[in-house]
Amino acid sequence: MSTPVELADHQHELAGVLIGTGTPVVIAAIEGLGRAPLRTADVEPPGEDGLWLGPDLFSGRTIRIDAAIKTPGDEQTAYAVHGALQDAADDESVRLAGGATTTLRLKFPGRPARTVRGRIRGLDADLTQAKHGWIPLDIEFTAQDSLFYGEVQSKTMPLGGLTRGGMTFPLVFPFTVEDTAGAIGRPGFLHVDGTAPTWPVLRVHGPCANPRITHVATGRTLTVQGSLTAGEWVDIDTRPGWRSVLRDNGGGMPLTPQSRIDEFRLLPGTNEIHWTATDPTLTSTLAVTWWPAYKAL
Repeated sequence: MSTPVELADHQHELAGVLIGTGTPVVIAAIEGLGRAPLRTADVEPPGEDGLWLGPDLFSGRTIRIDAAIKTPGDEQTAYAVHGALQDAADDESVRLAGGATTTLRLKFPGRPARTVRGRIRGLDADLTQAKHGWIPLDIEFTAQDSLFYGEVQSKTMPLGGLTRGGMTFPLVFPFTVEDTAGAIGRPGFLHVDGTAPTWPVLRVHGPCANPRITHVATGRTLTVQGSLTAGEWVDIDTRPGWRSVLRDNGGGMPLTPQSRIDEFRLLPGTNEIHWTATDPTLTSTLAVTWWPAYKAL
């Protein structure tokens, strides 16, 4: 994954295009950064007063940016900036793929950059003053969820470490690493920043068979059915809109029926991850990648 661009205060990045401070795109206001809209399930009970309050679910937020391209006296540069924004909004790898998202990164004074995942839904431009280098813009970005995300974090866990119990010699190959008392287990401790749970991407590198990954605090477990040879890997992507289990060759691998990919989340604070597998070499690894999630900027 590429290193994100360092943003200055009041400078933002819309689908890879810098806007705001230090750019030709000046921003007058940004709306939609407060609490996201709710989808409620309230019911009026028949024949009595009051309201039965059902579960409240967050919808995706809509962020509106009131901006303008300002290149005084330079019509061609104004058009070029407008064209770059149009190209970003028309990225077919996002626009034509269900669940795919682009990003809006926001940087405000005294706060780290935060990322919102979604799509550019509106990019209205008034070209009547373009000959003067002035193009007002009305930008609308629809986020897929209510959260703001920090920069990507990652940790790799080898299969060969000791956690409890020990080894009995002579060793007999192949090793089977099991999640039972006295066995060679695989705990790994992750410190996750943020104020909300976040969904990780889990990559298992072979050689191994039937890798099983457990979030200790919640007991949520994902078990992949199948084997990987040396050099092969499988990604378990738990993120909403991206949920999939894909091999390096583009094919899929099944999870057991008990595996709930939609409920496997990392919590703010310390998380313990156990993972087990059958590995004849004890060289397979698990890489956990996550984006700290925040309820507010």
